[in-house]
Amino acid sequence: MYDLAIIGAGINGASVAYEFTKAGKKVIIFDMEGIASGGSGAAGAFIAPKFSKEGELKELLNDAFIYSMEFYEKNFPHLLKKTTLFHSAKDKKSSQILAKYKKQTQLKLKVASSEFLDSLTPYAKEYEHICIDAGIVDARAMCSEMCKYAKFIKQKVESLVYKDDHWLIDEKYRAKNVLLATGAYESVIDEPYIKLNGVWGHRIDIKTSSSNEYSIHQVVSISCSFDGEMAIGATHDVGYHPQKSKTPYNLEEGRVELLKKASKSIDLKDIEVLRDFTGLRSGSLDYMPIVGSLVISKETLLSKNIRYEIESSNTKNYRYYPSLYMINGNGGYGFVLAPYIAKILQEHILDAKEIGKNLRADRFFTRWAKKSF
Repeated sequence: MYDLAIIGAGINGASVAYEFTKAGKKVIIFDMEGIASGGSGAAGAFIAPKFSKEGELKELLNDAFIYSMEFYEKNFPHLLKKTTLFHSAKDKKSSQILAKYKKQTQLKLKVASSEFLDSLTPYAKEYEHICIDAGIVDARAMCSEMCKYAKFIKQKVESLVYKDDHWLIDEKYRAKNVLLATGAYESVIDEPYIKLNGVWGHRIDIKTSSSNEYSIHQVVSISCSFDGEMAIGATHDVGYHPQKSKTPYNLEEGRVELLKKASKSIDLKDIEVLRDFTGLRSGSLDYMPIVGSLVISKETLLSKNIRYEIESSNTKNYRYYPSLYMINGNGGYGFVLAPYIAKILQEHILDAKEIGKNLRADRFFTRWAKKSF
């Protein structure tokens, strides 16, 4: 019997596996392709805050950025590369937002060197920019390290059955709790109120004679130089879904697009593409992560007094799946958010600490159910 079974071995599932095994719990983790085989493995894994106007997502990401930098440095220093991040606005509107952000932020700002600025294109310097201490982690190695003390099974989970106070997974594995961390790929539990945006990500590692001392975020994300290599990544093909699209993703076209966009910020010479990484990232409809218990929609809609409960957003009469949880919807900030919200989920399951309403999965049920009456 496992204390926790996790379905999905991206950065979300891996982060929760790490928190539970660190707490001495027995964990099993499943993935149909392998650890970090989807969107997490394709991520540039930049650790940075969100440079945007005020809002709960910006506040969440700023807190998660500070937490995650400390988390990676403390627990996985060999997989964290500290860098200076140069973030440049793309247009006048985002430039105004960034200027306001710089005045209000508590983060320590840095000044870009003249040599670095000289290496940038005029477009990269046209609008407001910001420099801060940040980092990059090795995406696939990080997920693997986090899963180190969990039992990993490479297979697609086909069935979940709750019986005798535990979950039976594919009629073979037993667990007290189950966590769905499948991202925008197919989920084992089909609930109509859980809708995710799948955004296709493509990252290339290149070899180039050009040197870059900072990580650059503008049209795409460009890493600083490491042993003559750089990583370039983006979520630029938003319409492609590997399980729904009729034609395969065109890697060559994706490479051309990434290099074209990177050239808007920095001039890269003698380019050789070394490796491609692709995968689907998930985003929620309100852009906030999804963490916590799942509502059983059919039973809840049939229960007494549910109309009042939904209208008042009171969840006390909702019917939830027993010991079944979800962590999802991190978008392009997976490696920033995952350690932070994994800790929140671990404390919820093991210590009964409440999860904020703006993160809980049942917020989507409430919105969906209001339309059903």
